[in-house]
Amino acid sequence: MSTQEDDDEDIDPVKMILPHEQEEGKSLTTLGDGAAKQQLQEHHIRSVESTVVIRQLPSEGLSFQLWPAATTLVTLLDNHRRHPSKSPLATTVTALSNGDNDRKLKILELGSGTGLVGIAAAVTLGAEVTVTDLPHVVPNLQFNVDANADVVAQKGGTVNVAPLRWGEDDDLEVIGREFDLVLASDVVYHDHLFEPLIQTLHSLLNGGGGGGGKKVFVLAHLRRWKKDSVFFKKAKKLFGVETIHADPPRDGSRIGVVVYRFVGKS
Repeated sequence: MSTQEDDDEDIDPVKMILPHEQEEGKSLTTLGDGAAKQQLQEHHIRSVESTVVIRQLPSEGLSFQLWPAATTLVTLLDNHRRHPSKSPLATTVTALSNGDNDRKLKILELGSGTGLVGIAAAVTLGAEVTVTDLPHVVPNLQFNVDANADVVAQKGGTVNVAPLRWGEDDDLEVIGREFDLVLASDVVYHDHLFEPLIQTLHSLLNGGGGGGGKKVFVLAHLRRWKKDSVFFKKAKKLFGVETIHADPPRDGSRIGVVVYRFVGKS
């Protein structure tokens, strides 16, 4: 199967960064304007008949907005809860649970941004989730976690917020490495962060895990530049990497979001 990172043709990043149309199951409310502009987006999680509300702050930068790959991961989590036998995540979630459906998965999200994916994971899997991003992103991340605390608790999950700078061992020591599953969406973006991200992943996937087995990193990625292939070539030297899902192209584009599964090599 050919993968998008092998394609040498560049994608127009301006058109591919953020989705422009409203999708089924979501509603968007805009408050204020200019620097004070806020967007509140509701995401209906059908599998648990619940709604997650996310605040975006467009004037603050890309980390404060929803990216298309996040929506893909949320959809996969929602569909996994509804039809686990048909889910691309089934093998991963079942293996990490070690057949014990009562044991809560411990999940870490990297580059959480608005926190949608981590919150959805807590809601759909009843998991113990830690969402992370750079220190200046954490306040809005905490806002969204607090705004959805009731629905997370109702579904048996928990969400904690912590700052995490990739490549910084001190940050990782505070958070710990005892996670079963690591999630991320649209984090392969700035090439100067490829090496720090790989360093953090290596520390996480080759450290101790809550379930005692191999830990897994699930990455949803929308390719924008051919330089993205540099990250995947480096990653494949340290991890087993496979494609587990691919969205069809959207908006007349020739590519869609691809979801990868990374496992540390022995």
